[in-house]
Amino acid sequence: MRRNGADFPKAVDSTGKECYNMVDYSNTIRFLWHDREAKVEFSSILDMEESPYKKKRRPAFYQDLNLDQVIERIRLDWGEEVSSFYYWFPANSDCEDYRREVFSDVKTGYFYDILCRFSGKMKQRREACAWKGEVKENLQKAVWHLREVGCYCEAFGELWEAMKELPLKSRGMQAFREYLSRYLTGAFYVEMQSRAAELLIDMKDFRLVLTYENDRIAIAQGEVEGSYDDFLENLFPGHGRLLVSPFTADVNLVELEEGLMKAFRKRNPDFFRGVEEFYGEYGNYADECLIRFASEIGFYLSFYRFQGKMRERGYAFCEPVMRGRTVPVQARGLYDLALACAGREVITNDAILYPEERFFILTGPNQGGKTTFARSLGQLVYFAKMGLDVPATSAEVYRFTDILTHFSVEESVETGRGKLQEELERLADIMAASQEDGAFTFVVINELFTTAANYDAGIMGKRVLEYFLAKGSRGIYVTHLSELEGEDPRLVSLRAMLDENGRRTFRIDRSREDAPADAGSLVGKHGLTYEQLKERLA
Repeated sequence: MRRNGADFPKAVDSTGKECYNMVDYSNTIRFLWHDREAKVEFSSILDMEESPYKKKRRPAFYQDLNLDQVIERIRLDWGEEVSSFYYWFPANSDCEDYRREVFSDVKTGYFYDILCRFSGKMKQRREACAWKGEVKENLQKAVWHLREVGCYCEAFGELWEAMKELPLKSRGMQAFREYLSRYLTGAFYVEMQSRAAELLIDMKDFRLVLTYENDRIAIAQGEVEGSYDDFLENLFPGHGRLLVSPFTADVNLVELEEGLMKAFRKRNPDFFRGVEEFYGEYGNYADECLIRFASEIGFYLSFYRFQGKMRERGYAFCEPVMRGRTVPVQARGLYDLALACAGREVITNDAILYPEERFFILTGPNQGGKTTFARSLGQLVYFAKMGLDVPATSAEVYRFTDILTHFSVEESVETGRGKLQEELERLADIMAASQEDGAFTFVVINELFTTAANYDAGIMGKRVLEYFLAKGSRGIYVTHLSELEGEDPRLVSLRAMLDENGRRTFRIDRSREDAPADAGSLVGKHGLTYEQLKERLA
């Protein structure tokens, strides 16, 4: 068997019947698309090449940055499982741009609505496939398979008609459109679609009328108005809806239905034979690339739907500008998306890191928004790397290769290890990850060495910073140790600000002058100044 010039290896299905193995040979189902400047080999709308991150377990930073909460909200809003697409980064910066281009097309005009209708049709196909697996009778399996193929043909046929004239700009969508055009005009698809359409028309015309009289059931081909439930309601006014239809009790055929099929099959053998032959000939009908597209497009659609709902609630998103390392990385109106998803009050902040600067050192009062700000920076880098819009009003982001995080954890009773030991072990892991060839990582460290004495914590903290500075990493270090700021021009001091009354504003600023005021304001607010204590104890 050949399709689009590719020979498919034969395999044997679970019944011992010879078939064609589409999955194992999916790499050949590709179409080379050429334009004036580029050549794109289409195999995925999500990745230009297989991502090495795909083989790794879910990154540790997911939980540290509360991305698991955001992705769960996206999944619930979309209504289908798409979480796995958010677990790995694209293979490289070109693949990131590939995704960003596709997402830009998805957001253009009414293409999003077109793709949602397509996705709905493919959901019907998956449901038909599920029913096919549930039923026991071969004839039922054949009928559900026919419906499955019908949904498949309808979905991709309608998608092609809707998108063939659209001004799509992304390499991914242009290459997919060319691939789909070739596939839909291929001999295999044309024959399959024609036969499926004819059988579906015959099946829709397949109607029986049962007449029960004098303990006999008469079967005739025909049609009556209304459903069986309507018939019961008319026969027993006010009580019909309380009766259970024998045709909806189970997905498998009940005894009555089996008898009807046997009787009618004798009268219409050609129809039943046609359905069963179609099932046998087109058991492995689906094109692997198209099925992959139908699955992967949910990545873009689910995020755009989620983004639209968040915008309705007043939260901003923007397409980030990806920059080289010779210009500042900055964001305006930055916020913690997980906090926004939870319905909590959100304070936006601005951030800028100039080319000669490497790390933010963030200090300030407890519960002043330090950890939230650090998470928002990590989320900014994550969504930019994923090729999606970011939670900010404007953003310019470096092309980081990875995100590494270290957040404070509680002592482990199960392992018997102390908190400091567990922190050091986790720290060793992210340090090792930053040593990979070509690594340009964004590092988020939150309250490290809190169980150590300040003097020891300061020494260890400086060594950690020196390590990541030597690796060329960028990032943020949230700490209670103001001495980490030092005089190194690569370190930028940030402060969680208080107002004139010592109340937390949750604003983050680059100012150094407020450092003494933070502690002094808290001491005064809680009546712990020398004069206040002296007066109270007198």
